[in-house]
Amino acid sequence: MTPSWYGESVGHYEGGETLVVDTVGLSTKTYVDNYRTPHTGQLHVIERFKMSPDRKTMEDFVTVDDPGTFTQPWSGIQRFNREVHPLRESACAENNLDFFHYNVVPLPQSDKPDF
Repeated sequence: MTPSWYGESVGHYEGGETLVVDTVGLSTKTYVDNYRTPHTGQLHVIERFKMSPDRKTMEDFVTVDDPGTFTQPWSGIQRFNREVHPLRESACAENNLDFFHYNVVPLPQSDKPDF
């Protein structure tokens, strides 16, 4: 298998409520976490996604196994709050004068269409 940025993932449900996603084949150009922890081509990640009983949060229980980097597998939990507001569509060219608040230079604008 050729390594890729997102790897090769296979998912299935356990017990009808937990989505299990098993991923291998991640490129060594990626990182294990937000701290930019590197890994080898042996990286194996298993994620278990499950909604809370009150349906207000989703829990992602992550297990990371990479014998080339770590002395033993490790696990962590990330929780996501459910967003009740729908995502709004925005056009990339017209509405991103301050895209992600990066203080970018405003996009060129014209008084009349050029087509």
